[in-house]
Amino acid sequence: MKKVASALSATLFLSALFLITLFLTSLTFVQAAGEGQWITDYKIEDVSTGQILVQYSATTNQLTGSGAVLPGAEVKITFTVNVLASGEGNLKLTSGLNKPSSGPYWEAPNKNDYNLGSAFSPNAQSTSFNWITGEFEMILYGKVPTTNSASKPLTAVSLYGPSGNEPLDTITITATSADMNHYLTLLADKENKLDSLKANGIDPGYIQIYQNVLKTSQNIADNGDVTNAIALLNGLDVSNEPASSLMQMLFLPLIIAAAVVAVLFAILFLRIRGKVSYMTLVVEDQIKDLEGLTLRASKIDRSMSANLNSVKERLKNLIGM
Repeated sequence: MKKVASALSATLFLSALFLITLFLTSLTFVQAAGEGQWITDYKIEDVSTGQILVQYSATTNQLTGSGAVLPGAEVKITFTVNVLASGEGNLKLTSGLNKPSSGPYWEAPNKNDYNLGSAFSPNAQSTSFNWITGEFEMILYGKVPTTNSASKPLTAVSLYGPSGNEPLDTITITATSADMNHYLTLLADKENKLDSLKANGIDPGYIQIYQNVLKTSQNIADNGDVTNAIALLNGLDVSNEPASSLMQMLFLPLIIAAAVVAVLFAILFLRIRGKVSYMTLVVEDQIKDLEGLTLRASKIDRSMSANLNSVKERLKNLIGM
């Protein structure tokens, strides 16, 4: 009985945690503009360490690398430009990075691969080159602006046509803070923990909730709220992960339903501001129900009681009790 109560406690906590964070992620997250088909491959390196921070392959269509791109860091971006057909006028490359400590912005390591033309100026932040058919490699050097953060993606490279209106292709990076670097490390630890849970045959329902919490934390971090993303990952630390059992499967829908009701009332309270008084009474009734449930749960398992009490306190904070 104690093992079942412990399993229910852990599952209840993660269910409530995930459902409550759905409210935080109800906002629309802005996605960076997708790359076009002119820049086919690129990699971003830290100049001081030589570490590859981010790498994109057009062959596999995969973006890899978890190294933090810190504001103020000096980086080297190596990319391939593929011009499928020639056209009138020149193409233009523009850097969103600050000037490097030494040397030029742009470098064409294999000048014989493509005739860049006389308009190409390696020391300028924006430079033009011939619009002819061909493929070539280009390197951009520069410093990540110190004003950039996780909530403000930086367009490091932009490729424009002769009109210069909309870019034909871009390379977008996100500068990270020390907190974001900590988050990435913590996220990697939790992903390793997830692999361990799967290998040890932990209940599939628990694993699904665990995966959803990881995904939600990533969405929150991508939107710039690193503190809450870290707090969400720390909430995954439980003493006993539930093993698969018939009793747990019977109680799980009831537990999730109770958490859903509590969160829905909280969301309604925040969204329907014109009916504050009425919704306050409704939420207070839900809090009273939770208090009774917490009291009964305390007779079975203290951990379960503490988790229910945590949900109750969140509701109290929402209405200012």
